[in-house]
Amino acid sequence: MSKTINRQQSVLISGASITGPALAYWLVQYGFKVTIVERAPALRPGGYAVDIRGAAIDVVRRMGILDAVHAADTGSNGLYLIDAKGEPITQMNDAATGNQRGVDVEILREDIGKILYDQSKDKVEYIWADSIAEMTETNEGVSVTFEHAQGRTFDLVIGADGQHSTVRRLTFGDESQFSHSLGCYISISTIPNFLKLDHRQVVYNVPGKTIGAYSARNNSEAKALFVFKSEPLHYDFHDVAAQKKLLTDAIGDEPGWQTPALVRAMQSSPDFYFDSIAQIRMDTWHKGRIALVGDAAYGPSPASGQGTSLAIVGAYVLAGELQAAAGNYEQAFAAYEKEMRPFVEASQKIGLMAADSMIESSAFKLRLRNVMVHVPGLMKYIQWQINNMVKKAANTLVLKDYRALFEQK
Repeated sequence: MSKTINRQQSVLISGASITGPALAYWLVQYGFKVTIVERAPALRPGGYAVDIRGAAIDVVRRMGILDAVHAADTGSNGLYLIDAKGEPITQMNDAATGNQRGVDVEILREDIGKILYDQSKDKVEYIWADSIAEMTETNEGVSVTFEHAQGRTFDLVIGADGQHSTVRRLTFGDESQFSHSLGCYISISTIPNFLKLDHRQVVYNVPGKTIGAYSARNNSEAKALFVFKSEPLHYDFHDVAAQKKLLTDAIGDEPGWQTPALVRAMQSSPDFYFDSIAQIRMDTWHKGRIALVGDAAYGPSPASGQGTSLAIVGAYVLAGELQAAAGNYEQAFAAYEKEMRPFVEASQKIGLMAADSMIESSAFKLRLRNVMVHVPGLMKYIQWQINNMVKKAANTLVLKDYRALFEQK
């Protein structure tokens, strides 16, 4: 079976969230014919605030969208830890989450998704409300059967379809082989800003649970945040009602702060999100003509704050290596893995460390934390350490100038 294609390559991307449109943009720049299939009927609304930093900032600059990304920055000015009465315990600045003010960007997932989609929508075929049902690799390419649309053959198929990737399951096997739970579940929902939050986030902790809220869209709305420790839960990823019940049962009748009001507001949210805090770890991200990128290949977990940056950079590197290999997809996929692996490992290390600190398991540890935050200089030192660790990980990869290489051909 030939591993080289000597004509315009057709690429099917599964997933139209962040990674898929970012990958499509670069592939189109290099002359590929791109189709994206997405299970949702349109761009998914809502979602939590995500971070773009380090090498990812360089990628969006090269895409010409850095100004648009900066314009959509949430403008968050810090995080407040509060007690059961809503009284502040301490304030933590951006450095506590690894962000460098004026350099890194915090942006709503919906906003960065729309910006990326706008870069590709006129040059990419989008198939909405559909998904891949079966794939068979042949001498001519990958024969794809869709759930609804007529089947077609593509030269390459890329899974950019997230933590619960269909492409990964069909190509590599059951998700349980690659998904490693960090022992927590997370939920984010858009709600009215009834707490009158002004560009800030507040977080209330009890043993095994974190409840929080932060303002969004210039304080016109807010996001309700719930994180809780749990053994693995079994549920339908597409059954929102069942997920809301799981969350409600897990938070229980916790009376502290505004927890009951936030649970009620979550029930009627238009964009409820619920998932495990887990990492995807794989020995390889490609097989034959099929490859994975973003969370589908190496999701570092929401705890890391690195998922979006990994997705944007991974899309850039994968597309660049495909054009640099002049049609040899095996060579391209291998080079992509070599480039990305150190960046992925550094980001996943942050995810492991951050997950441990998101929720304290005992009242004693919470009391100890509340004492430590008032020790002079200690919090500044901890924040300095976090900032340096995240900055180092985010800049692990030095980007190649694939466009210059392309233009020289």
